[in-house]
Amino acid sequence: MPNLHDIERRIKSVESTKQITHTMQMVAAAKIRHSTERVEAATPYGEAVKEMLANIARMGGTTAPLATAHDEVKKTLIVVIASDRGLAGGFNSSVLRRAEQIMKERKAEGKEIAVAACGKKAIGYFKYRGIDTVLAFCDLSADPRVEEADALADYAMEHYLSGEIDEVVVLYNHAKNAGEQVLIQQPLLPVNPKAFLPKGEVFVKGGGITEPTPDNPDLPGAIDYEPSEEDVLDHFLPEYIAGHFYYMLIDSAAAEQAARRNAMKNATDNANDMIETLNRVYNSVSQGAITTEINEIVGGAAALED
Repeated sequence: MPNLHDIERRIKSVESTKQITHTMQMVAAAKIRHSTERVEAATPYGEAVKEMLANIARMGGTTAPLATAHDEVKKTLIVVIASDRGLAGGFNSSVLRRAEQIMKERKAEGKEIAVAACGKKAIGYFKYRGIDTVLAFCDLSADPRVEEADALADYAMEHYLSGEIDEVVVLYNHAKNAGEQVLIQQPLLPVNPKAFLPKGEVFVKGGGITEPTPDNPDLPGAIDYEPSEEDVLDHFLPEYIAGHFYYMLIDSAAAEQAARRNAMKNATDNANDMIETLNRVYNSVSQGAITTEINEIVGGAAALED
């Protein structure tokens, strides 16, 4: 049975931890708003990009190099977006486990793998396992910058166009809402315009024709591109890829803060439960000590009377 001093010391220790976790919870909650605002500001551009790519698909697709799949996938670039700091629950582990799973699958198929790591947790994970990274960025998960997105995009496009890389896959956590994060595996290169067609829309090669369905009763109007859709895409796709990299970085940053807030809230709740349990133990031990002392006094008084 622990003594009262040990229990008091334990209660004070848990209360100190609770103050830290509660403070981190409040800080993360404040940062969520800033991160979410950045995502919301970037969303209209992303939606406009998807609509343009869908229009290209409606017109029969494209032969732009960045939208043309290689004959065979021999080497895959995996871009892993994690965080610089921990204390975010399973935020990093889910992304890193999926990355390792993809690497094992590709190697089993006889394919090569290249890894780009964003965040100290991802860099440390691959370094510990002896896996070299072609690109590594840190100190950006809390405040992603356009420069890092441009560097990722430039590397991916340069090596895809040269044939050194045959596909690019990005792994990150999407901030579905303030309380939930979803692991996303995003194929980025080659760009597939048909993937942006609304659900239920039928693509007919060569005609750019769509058929109405109950979910999509209206036929979209045709769009003319000058000088041509190929020229537009040659200029536009690099901007789209860089912009999408940036969007994924800020989306991951928002998800990180939400995950950290949830983890710290759970830690604070657990600390409250532990303090309540320790207080009950303290009261029980204290009552036992009082009862023992009373019995000793009564026993001593009885001995004196005898």
